[in-house]
Amino acid sequence: MKHTLKIAAFIAVLAMAGSSFACTNFLITKGASTDGSTMITYAADSHVLYGELYYRRAANYPAGTIFQVIDWDSGRPLVKIPQVAQTYNMVGNINEYGLSIGETTYGGREECHDTNIGIDYGSLIYLSLQRCKTAREAIKNIAELVSQYGYCSEGESFSISDGTEVWIMEIIGKGLPVLDKKGKVDKKWTRGAVWVAMRIPDGYISGHANHARITQFPLQTKGSFKSISSKNLKEINRPEVEVVYAEDVITFARLKGFFNGSDAEFSFSDTYNPLDFSGARGCEARVYAAFLRCNKSMIKYEKYAMGYDLTGERMPLWIKPDRKLNVHDVMELMRDHYEGTPMDMTNDLGAGPFKCPYRWRPMNFKFNGKEYIHERATSTQQTGFSFVAQSRDWMPNPAKGILWFGVDDTYSTVYVPMYGCLTDVPECFREGNGNMTTYSETSAFWLFNQVTNFVYSRYCDMIVDVRAKQKELEMSFINEVEKLDARLKSMDADVIRKTATSFSLNEAKRTFDTWKNLSHYLLVKYVDGNIKKEKDGKFEESPYRKGQPVFPMQPEYRKEWYDMIIKTHGKIIEVPEGAISGH
Repeated sequence: MKHTLKIAAFIAVLAMAGSSFACTNFLITKGASTDGSTMITYAADSHVLYGELYYRRAANYPAGTIFQVIDWDSGRPLVKIPQVAQTYNMVGNINEYGLSIGETTYGGREECHDTNIGIDYGSLIYLSLQRCKTAREAIKNIAELVSQYGYCSEGESFSISDGTEVWIMEIIGKGLPVLDKKGKVDKKWTRGAVWVAMRIPDGYISGHANHARITQFPLQTKGSFKSISSKNLKEINRPEVEVVYAEDVITFARLKGFFNGSDAEFSFSDTYNPLDFSGARGCEARVYAAFLRCNKSMIKYEKYAMGYDLTGERMPLWIKPDRKLNVHDVMELMRDHYEGTPMDMTNDLGAGPFKCPYRWRPMNFKFNGKEYIHERATSTQQTGFSFVAQSRDWMPNPAKGILWFGVDDTYSTVYVPMYGCLTDVPECFREGNGNMTTYSETSAFWLFNQVTNFVYSRYCDMIVDVRAKQKELEMSFINEVEKLDARLKSMDADVIRKTATSFSLNEAKRTFDTWKNLSHYLLVKYVDGNIKKEKDGKFEESPYRKGQPVFPMQPEYRKEWYDMIIKTHGKIIEVPEGAISGH
């Protein structure tokens, strides 16, 4: 398939990503992790999203209390629903029971979008975190909420995990009412959404990145509860249940004319979010890059991921990694610019003289009558916040979950451990501490952006210093968490909350202070494009004058950049033979 035929679709995906969150999730089961924890990741990538840590304290409510649903993206009020009697402590995208939920927006068929009434995808996440203890409870809660109040977002993929299981759930609305030949609402049409949820098999990993990934799935058979429809949603806690789906997920597709095959042939992704060049190159490629790092046999999907071969086998929904992953391995999965693939963003001239793997928008451009794209990698400059949510079923309540939380670009962020039972939030991550139009001296989001936006100017040199400090902090946190967990096991719940809160607040402050010092160090070391020499951890100075550095290093540009300069401007800057060049 000629990839140029699908460029318009890629541009459409980019337009969608500009108006909602274009994100990346990876899902790790117990059997695929070194310590038996489950993990999901999330990068909330939006050019207008501020990086802060959402916090909702556990609370009790009197009967009759009403909750106003507010759209997460726009802030506009939606429906009002009854508040539950008790809500659970929520720190970012994890709660005190280790339940965690992430998402990526895939959009899907536009005729299924209805943004006028119902509950948005962000509210479904945060309502479920405050009301549920397990992944299965969260799936049931989401299904019941959209059935009763409607769904007013585009197509979404949810990652849902607890200390035992990891699930992927994909959902899309039903759009405007379907009319019959007489212009009346077809009785087969109902409000709400269609969806499918599948448990990731233990020992496997999965991922999604703005494209629906569930294809065919088993339907419920008589007497079996391995797969159930929403008619039997009350049976979701049966341990044998591995697939749950909306009762009308297929019949609705037939009603809308999206699908006319047999039930056994039905594929959720191919029906509600058909794969094209944009879905592969702009979305599936990110999943491919992570899968390839975990299992080298995935190389066979390279052409598929690049959008060059969409007629053959779809990339699998889950794979078995070559080795088990620890929490730092999973953090590193979130740090990717397609290194080691033909899409490597550090190699082409778009990376500039210092191999910067970022491309400013727009991501598509025309030249000499042809259209081209920049890559969309997992690591991208417009990330508001990201996390690795880790749930441990061997820990006591309320210490089952840790949200390893970071702001700004995933490649250069630091993932700081935030326990799900916090009674307070670090000032540097606190909601309201600055915003996208208001700078704050005490905001981690603005501090990390200050560093990265400087690093982008001389990337291949400066990122080495950033990554060294990043790893130093994260490995220290991992060791400290292991020690703290051993202590928390013998504490009662109130002491756990107090101890974990103190720990997380201190680690966040340590991160902020370290990054502040790093920003000063980078400015001094790399000021004006020079690189000061160092010895024994200090800048080398003149033996005769304190504060005057020895002459700095001035590395040349890479050869490809000189070649481009010469091709475009060589006749102007070429030094005549025998002449003396400038200084």
